[in-house]
Formats: sequence, C-alpha cells, structure tokens
Amino acid sequence: MAQRVESFDLGTLGLTSGEGRALEFAVPVDELRFGGETYATGGDADITLDVSHTTTGYALRLRFAVDLHGPCTRCLEDADARVEVDAREVDQPGGDDELRSPYIDGSELDLRSWARDALALTLPTQILCTADCRGLCARCGANLNEDPDHAHEPELDPRWAKLSELKLD
Repeated sequence: MAQRVESFDLGTLGLTSGEGRALEFAVPVDELRFGGETYATGGDADITLDVSHTTTGYALRLRFAVDLHGPCTRCLEDADARVEVDAREVDQPGGDDELRSPYIDGSELDLRSWARDALALTLPTQILCTADCRGLCARCGANLNEDPDHAHEPELDPRWAKLSELKLD
C-alpha cells in the first residue's frame, strides 16, 4: 500500500540535473461540485508521480484514475464515471511566471491541490448513468429511460388559441 500524503518535499529526493524518479502515493481527493451537483471520489487516489530534475527546477507528471459517483446530468439517477488523469507541471525558478508551478512552494509540492485541480480539468462534459440516457421530459419531468414511449398531446398553436373559446351550437 502506498504512503498517504498531501504534500511532498522534492528536495528529499536528492536528484541531480537530468535525474528522475517515479514515486507512488495515496493522495486524498475531495468530492467535487460539478454542474451544481456533488460527486464523491471515494477518498484517496493511488497516484504515480514522475519527477525529473532539470538544470534549475523540476518537470513533473501526475497520473491517477478515480471513480466518481453522483447524479446523471440528464436524468438525475445514480451515475458512475471513471476519470483518468494525466497532468504535467514545470517549475523553473528564476524564469518567467509561466514556468512556475503554483503547486510548488520552495521544494514542497502540494499533491492534494494538484490532484484536485487536475481532476477538475479532466472531467467529462457530462456524467451519465448510461451512454444512451434519454433524460427527463422537458414538459413534465418524467424519466424517459423508464417510459421510452412517453408522449404528450401537442400544444395548440397560441395564434389559434382564441378560436378554442368559440362555442359551436
């Protein structure tokens, strides 16, 4: 079982320029709010962290998979989605701001924040109960997966609505 951490001191690796190392950790991943709904992540994610020491800093790669559980974005029934995350960061002190990682302070890497942000950026546009989910009826809210033949009488054209008030004797 991998060591559970929230952050890691890159300086403890003692890497020289050009050296790299792959590490495995368990990192807590908090539940996410997505589209106004909450999705559980199951707690810890087993991550692989690849660290390469460059001339003046680090090149990092974070990989993990997490199973999200929450409501389907179409029908609101239970849905599960497996999300594979593969994120990269570069930290080159003394360079321009684009070459600085917001997850590194000194030599301390904030794995928890990086994992959360990387997961949020990797989320699918919709989390569905099934790929062919039909969703809810826009008129009455009925679950169209349970009643695929669900239908309503067509609405009258509002331009002709006054004619329905006429009495025929």
